Amino acid sequence: MVCPQPDADRSRSLAQLLQRLGVAAPSEEGAIDLRPLHEALTHTSAGLAWNHERLEFLGDAVLRLACADFLEERLPHLAMGQRSALRAQLVSDRWLADHAASLDLDALILQGPQASGDLAGRRTVRAECCEALVGALYEASGGSLQPVRSWLDAPWWSDSAALLADPSLHNWKSALQEWSQRQDGRLPTYCTEERERTHGSQRRFHSAVTVAGEALGEGWGPSRRLAEQAAARSALQRLSPEPH
Repeated sequence: MVCPQPDADRSRSLAQLLQRLGVAAPSEEGAIDLRPLHEALTHTSAGLAWNHERLEFLGDAVLRLACADFLEERLPHLAMGQRSALRAQLVSDRWLADHAASLDLDALILQGPQASGDLAGRRTVRAECCEALVGALYEASGGSLQPVRSWLDAPWWSDSAALLADPSLHNWKSALQEWSQRQDGRLPTYCTEERERTHGSQRRFHSAVTVAGEALGEGWGPSRRLAEQAAARSALQRLSPEPH
């Protein structure tokens, strides 16, 4: 089913969102079609006949292209490897979820009660709908990257500076693996356990990392992946005087 036109209240909220994104608000002449935005911010959990998935698929490709275009224009001196690593961070689910939170997208995302009450899944919903919003802007503008760049260039620019100042680009597991391979070629080993079952708890999982049998760090997180990243970060802080 084709997504219908949003009602008057929803239209006003979406128009205000466009202004916050730095994209021209709809006007009587040449107005931006708000239906793609309405669709992008309707999560599957809402159980409606339309949802964000189509535009999330489109947004995934558009996001990567827009970010590559941004890096080519704003940071042309970076080597290809550096660009790839930086782009991976700037289009990651973590970045999208954080940026969606800064925009207070939760207030605009239509979702089911179970999804809205799931603290652990809230970041996933934010990331999915934020990516779908990228696809929505691209579609609503007739296939132009300009509104996406108008929205994302500023946060990408500020976050690029922070990420480039971090030698691990916030991927501490990869950085620790590179360090261990330079030493004797042995890979880090992670022992990760679920310590409690509360979804969203920052101490749900505990991870300890060793290299060649030597304990180097430990960390906690709401998922195995984040607990292991925290353990790797702890190890890097121990191994290097430079902040990570």
